[in-house]
Amino acid sequence: MKTSARAVIIGGGVVGASALYHLAKIGWTDVTLLEKSELTSGSTWHAAGGMHTFNGEANISRLQKYTIDLYREIEALSGQSCGLHPNGGLMLAATQGELDSLKLICSRARYLGMETEMISLEEALRLNPLIDPSYFIGALWRADGGHCDPSGTTHAYVKAARRLGASVERFTRVVSLAQRRDGSWDVVTDKGSIHAEHVVNCAGLWAREVGQLAGIELPVLAMEHHYLITEDIPELAGRAQEIVNTTDYAGEIYMRQERGGALIGTYEPHGIPWSPVKTPDDFSMQLLPDDFERLAPCFEVGFRHFPALGRAGIRKAINGPFTFAPDGNPLVGPIRGLRNYWVACAVMAGFSQGGGIGLVLSRWMANGDPGQDILSMDVARFGAFATPKYTSIKVPENYSRRFRLAYPNEELPAARPVRRSPIYDRLLAAGAVMGANFGLEHALWFAPPGVAPTETPTYRRSEAFPIVGEECRAVRATVGLYETTNYGKYEVTGRGARAWLERVFASRIPNPKRLGLAPMLNAAGRIVGDLSIACLEQDRYLIVGSGFAEEFHLRWFWASDPPPDVFVRSAASTLCGVSVAGPNSRELLQGLVRVDLSAAAFKLFHLVETAVGFAPAILTRAGFTGELGYEIWTTPDYFATLYDELCDAGRPLGLVRFGGRALSSLRLEKGYGSFNKDFRPDYTPGETGLDRFVDFNKPDFCGRAAALAERAAGPKRRFVVMEVLGEDADVVGYESILKDGAAVGYVTSGAYGHCIAKSLAAGYVPAALARDGERFEIDILGEMRTAIVRLEALHDPQGRRLRG
Repeated sequence: MKTSARAVIIGGGVVGASALYHLAKIGWTDVTLLEKSELTSGSTWHAAGGMHTFNGEANISRLQKYTIDLYREIEALSGQSCGLHPNGGLMLAATQGELDSLKLICSRARYLGMETEMISLEEALRLNPLIDPSYFIGALWRADGGHCDPSGTTHAYVKAARRLGASVERFTRVVSLAQRRDGSWDVVTDKGSIHAEHVVNCAGLWAREVGQLAGIELPVLAMEHHYLITEDIPELAGRAQEIVNTTDYAGEIYMRQERGGALIGTYEPHGIPWSPVKTPDDFSMQLLPDDFERLAPCFEVGFRHFPALGRAGIRKAINGPFTFAPDGNPLVGPIRGLRNYWVACAVMAGFSQGGGIGLVLSRWMANGDPGQDILSMDVARFGAFATPKYTSIKVPENYSRRFRLAYPNEELPAARPVRRSPIYDRLLAAGAVMGANFGLEHALWFAPPGVAPTETPTYRRSEAFPIVGEECRAVRATVGLYETTNYGKYEVTGRGARAWLERVFASRIPNPKRLGLAPMLNAAGRIVGDLSIACLEQDRYLIVGSGFAEEFHLRWFWASDPPPDVFVRSAASTLCGVSVAGPNSRELLQGLVRVDLSAAAFKLFHLVETAVGFAPAILTRAGFTGELGYEIWTTPDYFATLYDELCDAGRPLGLVRFGGRALSSLRLEKGYGSFNKDFRPDYTPGETGLDRFVDFNKPDFCGRAAALAERAAGPKRRFVVMEVLGEDADVVGYESILKDGAAVGYVTSGAYGHCIAKSLAAGYVPAALARDGERFEIDILGEMRTAIVRLEALHDPQGRRLRG
């Protein structure tokens, strides 16, 4: 065994094998994979081997397509068959909601370049004659997908990697990890030690334990998962080709052909966690006891929807553990505070996603950037709130819903509430319908007296639609209050703070008592943050951004090497906030402060540290509604008192509480983009329009060379807001934007503009077509709707109300 390596990968399943291959492919040939038993011996060997490109996140769909397309490459390089059965995928809908979901997938597929179409039930029956069409109302077919041989595919990765110079050590258990001062690692095994520059945790069922060796607790949990293989089915005899892999939403069933029979699996509603505290060291090539009695109701539904399965005997039953993260997506990337420690785990769909994960991980390790937006898989989407207890509750919820629809207006109840602001109970008493952002409860909308604070999940406009409209109109007409505690907040202090921030942010850093909008770029010149910076004093700053990205941005700040005289910390739990917006907001606040809030004295982006009523606070003139507005930050011990005083002072002025749904509508009426939805690491300053906040005269900031190159060449696409001629549904996100029948762009977010009575969609189109009045079409739930570019804000285009 080697005594040194550039990188050591721990875990010999399909994900570890893919990481080994991709690192070797980019030239990191001094890479070793360590496996404590035989390759594939954890979850990989008993996987069903399904492969598909279906995912609610477009960027993950792209990586899944890459994975499937990669298999021919590694077969050719390794000489090892992957056992490919590329028969495509079929999804069945039994309700209108399910049918809407399939139509949304079909719309997204156009821009992604994936051959997908809605088909009739007659055509679906031709692709899979086992279906009883009486249970369904529609179907979607996709060319990409099928199934592969799990063992063959894993060994193809390994053989290809070995041919490129990588090495594998089987039956080699990692017993400890120790980091040296220079950031490298001593990987201690039962056969000796390896000194490695990088460590990659691809340990699958043991990812939690390998994380603990480095002092971290990863949010992963294994669940028991069953599938059955039937005896031969007469209806499949004599077919020229296999039936298409089929997913049944209503039955929560997946199935495919297995030789002359079928493989049928389910994600049951009351799943069983496996080894929730510690994974056994000696678990290898093992299965778990069958539990037919618990699963019978689920399979009985499958036997009704696919009657031939019920008539066939059972040849084999498989029950094996797979690991999940709380939201079902993989955990990929570096860990804040642990230099050169990487994770690629909780990859339940390893044969759909493993290749893509290996690709982005190898880029990230070699270049410091994954090469594309993978926020939905980034391990940094979870913070300290994702404790073992949270994970133990959230993973079973996600498991039980793996084949259920995830409606855009649906909030899942498990492990809630976890994080609550001091005014949580007051908001509930006011009718708040809550969502959760980074584990923190926040108001989505407020049910008026006599209206139940509930909402029917749908892809179309719900019963909350008119209520959100009233909130929006009240903000524009009088004054509204929105809690901003769920924003990400960071304090940067120290003598070197200003100089360090100048390097980290692309914008000009504001002077004391001023606020500035601040894009943050990676080395490739792509957006990794759209934040605001408040300069409280020359050496003291408050940075505010998206709450979901708190750990993501803290990791970025840590990786940006703050010098010894700069201190960065999260203010998530030490500052609470509200936004007060609308034409009456100045009058409301002026009665609670002694500073002059007149337009001439306290202008847009000014700030002051002052008392607001009883509360010592940071008061800024800023907001996200496009109205005259203020944001107030105070400590949690004063926050409830501040809220009560604002409500009392605002009552005679028509104060209305509003939630996140109204804010989305109000911001789009003003043409404002939002990080995570509209601005992500796939986009550049020129494409997003954030280049107007970039200080190109600064001699040095991260991404400067790329940003200058883009400014010289011009962006290839641009972010625009469009008026959509729609009726009962608005865009969700990632629908294709078409011009003359061809997909030329995609939607990033949307809402109904209640104050302008127009449906709005934001997205990216080719720069040459980003002209005011340019007409496109957007496929919204199967209906082609005209979309017209509006380069000027549709509400207050001159910004007079904002600056008044």
